[in-house]
Amino acid sequence: MELFLRNHDYKYAVEQIMLMLFPDQRPVYPERLPPEGFPFYAVVSLEEDGSRLLARTELVRGGRRETGEAAVPQGALTDEIVSARLRQRIIKQSFYQAALRLLGEKPVWGTLSGVRPARLMRSVLRETGGDAEAACARFMELYDVSRERTGLCLDAARRAETADRSLGERDVCLYLGIPFCPTRCAYCSFVSQSVERTMEQIPHYLKALRKDMFATAAAVEEAGLRVVSVYLGGGTPTILSAPELDGLLSLLETEFSLDSCLEITVEAGRPDTITAEKLEVLREYGVTRLSVNPQSMSDRVLRAIGRRHRAEDILRAMELVRAAGGFSVNMDLIAGLPEDTAAQFRESVEQVLRLEPENITLHTLALKKGSRITLEGARLPDGREVGEMLSEGAGLLRERGYQPYYLYRQKYMSGGYENVGWCLPGQENLYNICVMEELRSVIAMGAGGSTKLTVGDGRLERMFSPKYPKEYIEGIAKVCGEKMRISAFYDAGDREEYGPGAAARGEAGAPPWPEALP
Repeated sequence: MELFLRNHDYKYAVEQIMLMLFPDQRPVYPERLPPEGFPFYAVVSLEEDGSRLLARTELVRGGRRETGEAAVPQGALTDEIVSARLRQRIIKQSFYQAALRLLGEKPVWGTLSGVRPARLMRSVLRETGGDAEAACARFMELYDVSRERTGLCLDAARRAETADRSLGERDVCLYLGIPFCPTRCAYCSFVSQSVERTMEQIPHYLKALRKDMFATAAAVEEAGLRVVSVYLGGGTPTILSAPELDGLLSLLETEFSLDSCLEITVEAGRPDTITAEKLEVLREYGVTRLSVNPQSMSDRVLRAIGRRHRAEDILRAMELVRAAGGFSVNMDLIAGLPEDTAAQFRESVEQVLRLEPENITLHTLALKKGSRITLEGARLPDGREVGEMLSEGAGLLRERGYQPYYLYRQKYMSGGYENVGWCLPGQENLYNICVMEELRSVIAMGAGGSTKLTVGDGRLERMFSPKYPKEYIEGIAKVCGEKMRISAFYDAGDREEYGPGAAARGEAGAPPWPEALP
């Protein structure tokens, strides 16, 4: 979609709402308005209108023209941070109103375009004194969100509040990234390398990662932090051999104090990487949770996304995991994959439920521009069918006693939907909650790692490692040096050196995603 901004430069706000309402579009910024008859464009303007600041959006598609408006009193624009937030809000609202008239139906997430809708619900809950019914009514009024999605937010917000109360100020989560997979899935745009091409990099990568772990452990100890959760993601960490996993987990155990650690999660996402020998190593080092991720239980769909394993390999992997004992299991399914249907997705959910995992995550396919699906133009279920998949899946999970405990959204999601983690009672994964609700610092090690330092007073700081293994290996000295910022961040908090705008300035960016996103 071609976008024209008048009297403002809030590109991010416009792109957020555009991608949520039209996930198949990409923003383009031409120098001048298109000629009459141009197929699809939007003009988004800000202007003073007496005592109001008015946002106006004009949407044109296929010769049809619709407009939307939203305003805020000039007196509400009190300072720079508040003014920026309100300007962006009315810009989104005006775009939303125009799009509603053009689309003819309301999106389930209403005007919300951000990654973490449950955080907003937590704020509304506090405003209503914890009254769930009042909070839901207010949430739907504010953001025009459907009742079903409002309920998801309420469940996730309650779990986040419970987790928050259980944590100390200096509790932190650790993330270790292993950015290698057996093959690259067709939908993947993540920082992961196929070992078919990069097997020779793994020993060099692990050597660099060890250095990163040494530097991080020293900074964590100096800052007086307490590790409560560890997450090995990727990629597929179980692409490593049993001896390689042993060496990595041994170093984790010796360098970090894990006496207060409540959980250790390992992404064993590909069933073709799971062996009894590796499971024995994981159990020996106290790993409590595994992700065994089929994505689909249809062999036809698995072939379409470039996976080498079959549905029967999932069953074999789960037999190995249950025989090893002691692991809580998460299983991922993705709604919207090529060649899938609503009926087949329901069958995938039912098959996974028969395996009785403690956690099930229902993802929505995100059409990232770097993925093979996008590049090859594969046939995909439309947004309406994806919505049917998610609704039926959620219904089946609730019938079997699963409850949603965290959720998040992404750009380019089919139908503008969401990813939701479901669990049986008492089987929440603390790391997922901490990441998505920004409850405590997440300290990342490995290529593509994103460390997010945060504390209760609203301060927030990020550190990013090089995205790709080769650049990470070559730049490991700088990566290790930057870990000194961890203790400096906490020391600065003790000295109250961070101003009140720190949280607002740190809002962009993203942490290491939970469940090693598909």
